[in-house]
Amino acid sequence: MDVRQLATDLMRDDRVALGRAITLVESSKDEHRHLASELLSLCAPHLVPSHRLGITGVPGVGKSTFIETMGVMLANSGRRVAVLAVDPSSDVGKGSILGDRTRMERLSAHSNAFIRPTPSGGSLGGVARRTRETMLLCEAAGYDTVIVETVGVGQSETAVHGLVDMFVLLVLATAGDELQGIKRGIMEMADMVVINKDDGNNAVHTAMAKASYHHALHLFPAKESGWTVPVLSCSALEGKGVEAVLDKIDEFFRLITVSGHLAAHRSMQNVHWMEKTLEEELLHQFMQQPQVNERISELKKAVLLGELSPFDAARKLVSGL
Repeated sequence: MDVRQLATDLMRDDRVALGRAITLVESSKDEHRHLASELLSLCAPHLVPSHRLGITGVPGVGKSTFIETMGVMLANSGRRVAVLAVDPSSDVGKGSILGDRTRMERLSAHSNAFIRPTPSGGSLGGVARRTRETMLLCEAAGYDTVIVETVGVGQSETAVHGLVDMFVLLVLATAGDELQGIKRGIMEMADMVVINKDDGNNAVHTAMAKASYHHALHLFPAKESGWTVPVLSCSALEGKGVEAVLDKIDEFFRLITVSGHLAAHRSMQNVHWMEKTLEEELLHQFMQQPQVNERISELKKAVLLGELSPFDAARKLVSGL
């Protein structure tokens, strides 16, 4: 593979090249790891200034509809939108279960949009193993708005916060979701709460939910950026209220850019991802040692027979090499 040519094609807005590049960085094959690293190094100086958004919420809250409606509005205004839709992985086929291309038909057909459904591969945190690298490739290809749609809300879901500039929590007013939303781990990190499906007979429920979320947000410490977390409502299906959400997103980015918080936040993210990459590389090199796999097989048998606890087995593996 000619990595330099691939990088050149990618930066010339060749979507096929972008798809190939993402496939390369997602690969776990040893021969692809060095190529992927070289590709990312070539792309790094050419990233466009971007807005990185994380959209999370319980399954069924309407994340895909919300992202499509918002994405089409952004694309129509001249923004270039990349959606990284992290789907749950099938235990059988190992691929994406939901397939967001089929759920975002209007957006996927837009010339200013790129959608990449990616199986989570069992990765915790609601993001795929290589989501961050994929974001960088999209920015090198000229996409100035990168949206990460996560699997769903859970305690490990907060990993997406380490990838994005703005974390948007999408909730419902009529599904008991207020109690889910008040969980401290998610609410503390939300930069915006959006109550979706504000249509039909949901007006009263939405008003009550807004009051509940406003009250809950006041219990948390103020944001370092100085941003006050808003609670908005919309109907992604009808498009009602989505423009107001986009206005608030623009307001957020103006604030954190002028204050310098955006640059500081991304610098801290880079340090975090250096540490994560270091952990992954150390584990990879450890597992590549010839004697490790043989020793693991022996220790697994001992654990299965009850001769060793899992903790003792792990310690023996590390200390014996």
